[in-house]
Amino acid sequence: MEAEQSTTSSGGSSPLINLLFVEMGVGYDQHGQDITAAAMRACRDAISSNSIPAFRRGSIPGVTSEQMKLQIKLGVPHSLQQSLDIERVKSVFPYGKIVKFEVVDGGLICSSGVYVEEMGDKNDDCYIVNAAVYVGY
Repeated sequence: MEAEQSTTSSGGSSPLINLLFVEMGVGYDQHGQDITAAAMRACRDAISSNSIPAFRRGSIPGVTSEQMKLQIKLGVPHSLQQSLDIERVKSVFPYGKIVKFEVVDGGLICSSGVYVEEMGDKNDDCYIVNAAVYVGY
């Protein structure tokens, strides 16, 4: 992997942030067998249906948007973790300081049911990644 991987296996978030909420998502790469693409989709899925006006409007006394902190936890099939480009995954987040990025065994490799060479397929594998994004300050 291109960045540090945490070995923490706890189910919750650490006290690195004052936790406000958790966003969850799932990402797939059905063609091309790119685990980073699946992870980026999982993170986009987690954050795409939310708006966080509290940081911009001063709803939390003494906290500004510059103080938003994120902890990212990805469930990735063990055999693919070394192929994950964490810096590309981090680029999905438009703001907030990532204070922890953790990759754990999870996700899934399954058959997509079809091999399409024109779409970059090496085989018919589909990669699935789960994401939890912890948001706080």
